[in-house]
Amino acid sequence: MKLELNSIKGEKDKWESAGIKLPEYDIDRIRRNSEEAPEWIHFGAGNIFRGFIAGIADKLIGEGKLETGIIATDSFDGEIIEKIYYPYDLLTLSVGLRADGNSDKRVTAGIGDAIVADKDHMDKLKKIAGAPSLKMISFTITEKGYACTDISGNILGFIEKDIENGIDAPSTALGIVTALLYERFISGKYPIALVSMDNCSQNGKKLRDGVKFMADKWAKKGFVPQEFIDYISDENTVSFPWSMIDKITPRPDEGIARELERLGVEDMMPIITGRNTFIAPFVNAEIPQYLVIEDKFPNGRPPLEDAGVYMTDRDTVNKAEKMKVMTCLNPLHTALAVCGCLLGYSRISDEMKDEDLKKLVYKLGEEAMPVVVSPGIISPEAFIKEVLEERLPNPYIPDTPQRIATDTSQKVAIRFGETIKGYLAKNECDNMQIIPFVIAAWFRYLIGLDDKGNEMQLSSDPMMDILKSAMEGIELGKEDNDMSGINWIMNGEDLFGVKLSDAGDMEKKVRDYLGQMLKGAGAVRETLHNLISQ
Repeated sequence: MKLELNSIKGEKDKWESAGIKLPEYDIDRIRRNSEEAPEWIHFGAGNIFRGFIAGIADKLIGEGKLETGIIATDSFDGEIIEKIYYPYDLLTLSVGLRADGNSDKRVTAGIGDAIVADKDHMDKLKKIAGAPSLKMISFTITEKGYACTDISGNILGFIEKDIENGIDAPSTALGIVTALLYERFISGKYPIALVSMDNCSQNGKKLRDGVKFMADKWAKKGFVPQEFIDYISDENTVSFPWSMIDKITPRPDEGIARELERLGVEDMMPIITGRNTFIAPFVNAEIPQYLVIEDKFPNGRPPLEDAGVYMTDRDTVNKAEKMKVMTCLNPLHTALAVCGCLLGYSRISDEMKDEDLKKLVYKLGEEAMPVVVSPGIISPEAFIKEVLEERLPNPYIPDTPQRIATDTSQKVAIRFGETIKGYLAKNECDNMQIIPFVIAAWFRYLIGLDDKGNEMQLSSDPMMDILKSAMEGIELGKEDNDMSGINWIMNGEDLFGVKLSDAGDMEKKVRDYLGQMLKGAGAVRETLHNLISQ
């Protein structure tokens, strides 16, 4: 069996005998509709899109509630589309991993077309953007995909290049989508919703700010008129709904690829692209998934709620986002990531068998819970219970602390900074014990030595050079380490969104914990054990 249209049509019995569900709708008709009257474009063709968002479209199409597929595009890594989309006829084999070892396997066909977002395909993308039928453009481009300036306020080089080149030759997601909006503007000023589905706080605002930044720069250079700025500034015409997304989607596991091939599905092994994207024809992910979206779509939308999406108002989205990112999942992930790397773990689920680490994340959740505001549609207590008891311990989710540790500098402001602000508002900062330890553990991680004193590879981070410079002079086993570098970081608001020096004895606790973890080999474990035993 091959993940191709001819195979799923002509060898249906083989697929079903292997326990793999197939689409029951007319895929060819859906793809024709997608070309003739496109409704949905998505930027970011990676695993979370293929395993979750495209699956939403697949479900709605299967129920006769959506007549077109999503048009996928990617400006960062077009090789994904060339090597994973086209050779497999735009199909995805989704593998949902249950904690009991069983899995739900299905082929999904919610992708109506795939286009590399580059200069050779801009005309095709512009044609789609100008279609009156288009309702939404969604995004999973990661938080750094919305950045226009660095920590010092300087315009990033690739953004500067797009500003100089104008609407005819953009290369970034922000530049390309702004150019597509201009095409929509000149085609008829049609309404549209731009929906960030990235795992970051106030993602709709980040997207809007990025698009406005690019458009304003273009207007100053005379590339676009003021009327275009007015068009994208009117949220009754061009809206930027906020959202909260949650589904653990690790990189594809070779063991699952071998199991699929054992069942008779050929050519399932993952590849690594030239941009270092680890991807496969299949997506492995956990079963639980959450998507909460602000219901603001000026040109209409698919019935997303029929596929399990929570459609609500901005305030509720914001509360759901804070619940997850401040307390119930993301801070726990970051704690396990940095501590897991230091203690030599390569699986998140194995960390949950370590009594010290397990107690750490339970206590971290308890510490943040007093400042969480329930979104109403989801119970924080039920959510974190599912995370701690089912999701993180799931041994069949091949997630790694090294993956989670990626881009930590971009995450700590919301994962910890917002909780610190909540404690500041209550004047109870001195009650925090676990958060300062996790921050200190991150600083200890940045030294690049594990708890045995061996060198370890640090996960990529856009601020790595700045962070490593702050750690200069800090050495494992050295007494009276110079911590002026981390003092500088803790006294600015750029990283945590708050000055840690304003948060009671937070700054002192971070230095004390870091000092304890620097005493020598085994000091991380000793400091952790002493903390959670209190």
